[in-house]
Amino acid sequence: MATGVDVLAASSYAVLLLHLLAISTIASVVEERSIYLILMEGEPVAFHGDVLSSQQGRRFDPKSEAYKVHANKLVDSHDQVLESTLDKGSYNKLYSFKHVLNGFAVHTTPSQAKKLQLAQGVKLVERDRRAKSMTTYTPEFLGLPQTVWTQEGGDRNAGDGIVMGFVDTGINPFHPSFAYDILNPLTSNLSHFSGACETGPLFPPFSCNGKIVSARFFIAGAQAAASLNATIDIPSPADAVGHGSHVASIAAGNAGVPVTVNGFYYGRASGMAPRARVAVYKAVYPTVGTLADVVAAIDQAVADGVDILTLSIGPEEPPQDTVTFLSIFDIAMLFARRAGVFVVQAAGNSGPGPSTVLSYSPWVVGAAASRTDRRYTASLLLGNGLNVSGVGLSAPTFGNGSLLYRLVLAKDAINLSGAFPRTPEYVEECQHPEAFDPNVVRGSIVICSFSAGFYNETSTLTAVFDTARVLGFMGFVLVANPSYGDFIGQPIPFSVSGALIPKVADAKIVSQYYEQQTLRDARGIVRQFNARAAIQDGRVASFGVRAPIVSRFSSRGPSFIDINRNPSDVLKPDILAPGNEIWAAWSPLSALDPILTGYNFALLSGSSMAAPHVAGIAALIKQKYPSWNPSMIASAISTTATKFDNNGGIIMAEGFNIGSLYSSNNFDFGAGFVNPTHAMDPGLVLSSEFEDYISFLCSMPFIDRFAIRAATRVWCGQSIGHPANLNIPSVTISALRRSLTVRRSFKNVATKPETYVSLAMPPNGTTITLRPPWFTIAPEGTQDLDIEINVIKSTNEFSFGEIILTGSLNHIVRMPVTIRPVSIV
Repeated sequence: MATGVDVLAASSYAVLLLHLLAISTIASVVEERSIYLILMEGEPVAFHGDVLSSQQGRRFDPKSEAYKVHANKLVDSHDQVLESTLDKGSYNKLYSFKHVLNGFAVHTTPSQAKKLQLAQGVKLVERDRRAKSMTTYTPEFLGLPQTVWTQEGGDRNAGDGIVMGFVDTGINPFHPSFAYDILNPLTSNLSHFSGACETGPLFPPFSCNGKIVSARFFIAGAQAAASLNATIDIPSPADAVGHGSHVASIAAGNAGVPVTVNGFYYGRASGMAPRARVAVYKAVYPTVGTLADVVAAIDQAVADGVDILTLSIGPEEPPQDTVTFLSIFDIAMLFARRAGVFVVQAAGNSGPGPSTVLSYSPWVVGAAASRTDRRYTASLLLGNGLNVSGVGLSAPTFGNGSLLYRLVLAKDAINLSGAFPRTPEYVEECQHPEAFDPNVVRGSIVICSFSAGFYNETSTLTAVFDTARVLGFMGFVLVANPSYGDFIGQPIPFSVSGALIPKVADAKIVSQYYEQQTLRDARGIVRQFNARAAIQDGRVASFGVRAPIVSRFSSRGPSFIDINRNPSDVLKPDILAPGNEIWAAWSPLSALDPILTGYNFALLSGSSMAAPHVAGIAALIKQKYPSWNPSMIASAISTTATKFDNNGGIIMAEGFNIGSLYSSNNFDFGAGFVNPTHAMDPGLVLSSEFEDYISFLCSMPFIDRFAIRAATRVWCGQSIGHPANLNIPSVTISALRRSLTVRRSFKNVATKPETYVSLAMPPNGTTITLRPPWFTIAPEGTQDLDIEINVIKSTNEFSFGEIILTGSLNHIVRMPVTIRPVSIV
């Protein structure tokens, strides 16, 4: 029989159990918050009738009283929507977008976000997709010093008067690429620009020195999305990563800055437009990047009055619930374009597969990345006289090849009595000094292997460097492992002598020589190391190799309209520019790349590096033709590009297999490789305005008209019939049935009349007829060209051609044509 105490205990237990179950139930329904971006009904300040300005070069004056009144009105309306719609304490407003967008960013739960979708005045609700970075010598490779800079008064004038905005990881204000030259002061009129200098840790007030004319940071999204690390997620415009400094210096860094790393002089670095001013908008942090911060930065940059906006950052993925063109990120870029800002975007680093681009819209220039004709090659000289090629910005072993040193395989030098796991990380990959017998490896060149740890990205070169220093290696080589195949080796600075040997075939040469020279006992233990080798200097560049070549990582087209990657009638990427192994400024903090910690320069690859090359060239064009709108600048860059390399052949592209090449096409390089000399004198240009982009959207059969109205605040009006009728310097038709005639309208921006002859090279399965076949056009005159495309064979595959207009005054205008013929009838 139960006692009173037993009954009381059982009763207490039951109550406790019910209490715990209740807590568990409540916890299970607690929603995790996310960041949401909201667009509202009504015009933002920049396009509101009461604040439009007659100021030359911009449509609005952010300092006017009318501007401030309307901005405050919008902020109040955002607050009212939140307060009247969402539960108290359920949200945190991060930003009000009010300059070129009318909306806000809020940190709240999915259920609260659904309430916002139904709120009066709310037009669009989109969940934040996060943002990431799209991770010298190139001015000469592009011909800038000898041609364009000469035309614009040399590097002492190139880009003068242009303000370039960079939405990125911030900037290193102490870097010589951004120093103010008191001997050559910047005196151009910047009345069209009004920024601010936001100070903070590692960014004192004197950071905005005249070269850097404005610096802001946007961190509310990052703070809401993650727990930030105070030592690296710095609340100021200071760059803890290095990426933002790298990008800004490629586009607008000072001319002739000496590049010295580990005491070695690599040459001088110059930005594309070295006299342009720099405006910084930090929106991506080492721990996290959010679209809320990025969109807020774009909104502010346009309000400040930047001429060029560089986005070497972007969403990590395409939008889930809307078409690509109508994501809030792309709509922000559309309204930046409407305000007269040239926007260039990194195309992405997910190549070489198809439909991997992260740049979709025709109002933005998407830059793909290429190799230049410069290579850095390291090598291992073996005792038998063979030289094995490798990679690594490394000093040679003492003697620079005249002295040979003992060559030792890592697993033949392990400490047999050591208490450590016999795993590849310890035995083969040189990650831990305690794994080795110091007497064997000291003064030797040690062969480390690319094994499971490197494959899984848990092992690092930094650890190899540390092991080599602690134990006194003369040098090291990291060789490919047949079990994992070839690997991609990038030339990064080595703090000890070494080389990466990324090809299995070359690694086998080293292995065979080593085994031939090494004496082992019956148990396989080495009794005598007779192999000898030396590491030769890997820091000296060679020039003249085939270039450009589309980089393996560079994202490819076709562009697409939705998450299912249905192709669109827009060519992406737009243009190819240098983006592989580019020297530029860096931040010594190097929060995400420990191997580059302490350096002021870095050699990086990515479409992030291609975008600022295009931005800098756009700045030079804007300087020469200040009245041109962004689409005219984009046209000049596109129609003068080349599809041929320095050998006269079609530009090649790197494929999936390391070292493989194939003939590239429009989906690899867009219009071709940028040619700044010709872009400065294009002859003809094509122009599109905001209304044309709306008509383009409205001509797309699968986009809801109400969605267009919600995103752009404009109802569909005049139609252009087919999306391919948008007046851009390419023709792309994702599904051509029977026949279609599209039109392009050209303007003569040259100073003399010119006669052009039209030539079409049709894609496979089509014919193209051009009307008129030739024309004469006066300065400032316009000419329509009708392009009739007929299907003669249904291939259901994209194929590529071009239209070439050859002028009597030597102007050549090229337009890529990309067609998928799907039906003859």
